Order: sequence, then C-alpha cells, then structure tokens
Amino acid sequence: MSNKTIQMSRMWKYFIEATVEIIQEDGIEQVTIRKVADRAGYNSATIYNYFGEVSHLIFFASMKLLQDYVEEVSNYIKNGQTPLEKYWLSWECFCKHSFKQPSIFHAVFIMNLGDHPEKLIEDYYEMYPAELINVPDELKPILFERRITMRGKSLLQQAAQQKQIAEDHIESLNDMTILVWQGMLTNILNNRLDYDLATAEKKTLDYIHQLVEMAKVH
Repeated sequence: MSNKTIQMSRMWKYFIEATVEIIQEDGIEQVTIRKVADRAGYNSATIYNYFGEVSHLIFFASMKLLQDYVEEVSNYIKNGQTPLEKYWLSWECFCKHSFKQPSIFHAVFIMNLGDHPEKLIEDYYEMYPAELINVPDELKPILFERRITMRGKSLLQQAAQQKQIAEDHIESLNDMTILVWQGMLTNILNNRLDYDLATAEKKTLDYIHQLVEMAKVH
C-alpha cells in the first residue's frame, strides 16, 4: 500500500469516526459537513477531497454502526435448515435491528445516495476489511448489496430450486416483504403511526411471516 493510499485511508477514517460520534451524541439529523470537520480538527473544504456530499459521510458512519447486526445475522442464518428458513431468519434479525436503529437502517438501505451506491459499500469494506473476517461466504453477497431488492433474492431462488416455493412467486414475495418493511420503517420515522418501535417490529414480522407462508408449496 502506497503512502498516499495510507494517508487517504487515515483521513477517511478520521471523518467517519467523527460522524459516528455526532450520530451517537446528537442524532443523525444533526450531522453537517462543518460539524464533522470541527470534530475531526480540519476545515470543511478538506472533507470534500474525500467525500462527495454529506449523505456519503452519513452512509459510511451508519455502516460502521451496523456491526451488531452484521455479527448477529450470521448466527441467525446458521440456525436455518432450508433456504426458506434462512430467508425468514434473515428478516427476523433485520427487523430486530432496524427497528432499534431506524435512522441508521434508513441511511444505509433507503436514503438517496446518488449514482453507484454499491461502490460505496465496496469502498467501506476496503477500508475496514477486518469487519468481514467472521462473515460466512453465503452472507457476503448480501452485505455487498445495498439494493435491498436484491438482498434476499438468492435465498428465494434456492428455495424455488428445492421446491419450497414456486419459481413464479420469487419476485412477488421478494417485493412484498421489502415493501412491508420499507413502509413500516418510513412511517415510524415520519411519525405516521401511533404505536411504538417494538409493536412496529412485531407487526412487520407478522406480515412477512404471512407472506412467506402463502408462498410455500403445500
């Protein structure tokens, strides 16, 4: 690794860590370029040498705050005996963590990041490769996939191959489960629902479970 790359990596991490601290102390909505620069000890102009916009900083910091989820989802999926069980368990873990940190999951999976959001994930794991050490190979494609529409599709395709669901149900099941989660999370963030996060999580899982059951081959 060249000295220039090492220096770039070091600066990159300074700004991400500063953003993480602001999120943890003040909330994600309080992140600004100026606050991050002040926290890291640099001027605002320096940040733009490394990040195109504040949403990218928020995205990278939110990825850093997903580590509890990344570590736990591996263990969840190991308990599944079939692709459909693994699909359900992956949703169970995803909902458990996303409704505890709705703003963080919104920043990673829903927020507009401009073009090529997948490249941002590659950049993140290039800077923090140690975070992938204990991740099983079957989970790595999911972690590298920012488009939530693609994250569970491989498991559903395996489920269809094993005749657990009909092949023509893959798209609809995948789309409907995602829309249930996105709608619930967005409504929670926008204060459009009159129940708490725990209730939102339970309702989301109930709806997803019903959709999975309806898609099964009986």
